[in-house]
Amino acid sequence: MKIAVPVVDETLKMAGNAGHTPYFAVFNLSGGMFKSFTLEGLRANPKVAGEEDHHHDHDAPHTCDHDDDDVEHIRAHDTMAEAIEDCDYLVVKMACKNTAKSMSNVGVKLQKYNGSEALAPKILTELAPQFK
Repeated sequence: MKIAVPVVDETLKMAGNAGHTPYFAVFNLSGGMFKSFTLEGLRANPKVAGEEDHHHDHDAPHTCDHDDDDVEHIRAHDTMAEAIEDCDYLVVKMACKNTAKSMSNVGVKLQKYNGSEALAPKILTELAPQFK
């Protein structure tokens, strides 16, 4: 099983907004009762490609109020989902309706995280019982 976590960089600090994260850390889950997570690698988020030079708060609330007929915007979400379509789950603190729909379309389930941990490996350990 593969699990993606939106992260700000190689420190694996979780980004609060999945749609605006620069990277996804992809982990492989192994084990049964005693689960372990191995980092496969970081994948760039194609939805934010070209935004690297702009300061953006990856934890800031963002309202995605684009209409269903905003084809270009919806395609950006679909491109993001395609980058992790081989994953079973995407861990999120927040995700807009377009992110949720795009992930669902490629079979990626959203797993909400409301805890206080900042680093992806610790977050996954905390959420381990949720991954089935």
